[in-house]
Amino acid sequence: MLKRKTLFPILALVMLLSVFVTACGGNNKASSNTPTATTEATTAPSAEATAVPDASAAEMRSYETTKGTVQIPVRPQRIVTDYYGGELLSVGANVIGVEPSTFDNPFLKDLLKNTQDVGAPVNAEKALELAPDLIVVMYDDNYDALSKIAPTIHIPYGTATNIYETVKLFGDIVGAPDKAEQFIADFEKKAAEGREKLKGVVNENDTFGIYELTDKGELWTFGNNAGRGGQALYNALKLKMPTKNSNDNQTLQLSMELLSEYAADYMFLTTYDPDKKGDKLKELKESPVWNGLAAAKNDHLFYNDFDTFYRYDPIAITAQIDLFVDMILERNGKK
Repeated sequence: MLKRKTLFPILALVMLLSVFVTACGGNNKASSNTPTATTEATTAPSAEATAVPDASAAEMRSYETTKGTVQIPVRPQRIVTDYYGGELLSVGANVIGVEPSTFDNPFLKDLLKNTQDVGAPVNAEKALELAPDLIVVMYDDNYDALSKIAPTIHIPYGTATNIYETVKLFGDIVGAPDKAEQFIADFEKKAAEGREKLKGVVNENDTFGIYELTDKGELWTFGNNAGRGGQALYNALKLKMPTKNSNDNQTLQLSMELLSEYAADYMFLTTYDPDKKGDKLKELKESPVWNGLAAAKNDHLFYNDFDTFYRYDPIAITAQIDLFVDMILERNGKK
């Protein structure tokens, strides 16, 4: 049997340990139910994490493509594309990556300040770095690789044949049909204003032709849907094509011997000359055939910048309306 003097310190020690354990248990219980400032700071998402949308959490829908049915975001937030930058921007899309020549488009430069060059064809590694939630391509060179990064839509060149079809198509893709309708309304208003300005300036029977000279000396004529301003000139301003030309031949190569048959009262020429040599244009300007055209004699020949008039996205087409109107008015002494 322990002595009384020995037992008291032991009992006191046991009671002290009991109080300590109870206190510790209470603290553990409180911390497991009440988040502290430290816990909140650790679990809160960072700014970088919130900047990139979670594609898995986005609302998705089925979209039919040439590659079959693709599940795409109802309202994509980060889009990479090759040649559809202007089409997507026309309906308010957030385009984060495009192919390099898009940056040469004078009508899009201010809209591409936060957009990256992803190469042509689209480089899969560059696309991956941008974390897109949708990829839209004209060419399917590396479709399989891109489709592993994000839902990928292949829209072959020529799918839409005019500005109306184009804007509606891309408005549907990005879930913004209202923006597509507004863009078309603005385009029609601009076109009507342009036609009104030309009233009484050009004869209703005057013809207007679009031509291009290449760095190989080839000469081509264009219809209403092959770039070079065709949609602005023919569809928006409703000016007449040369009698022998036709929209059945959107592009047609001409020989100098046949040029007079496809000539117009007003002739607009672009020159594809990537190396800026200028030799083929010089030869054309010195040609007796070229100088013998009625348009040359009447000072109705226009030499247009390639990058400005090559473009055929909806934003470019709309801007080209004013460019054509201003050229025609100025040449007729109305500006």
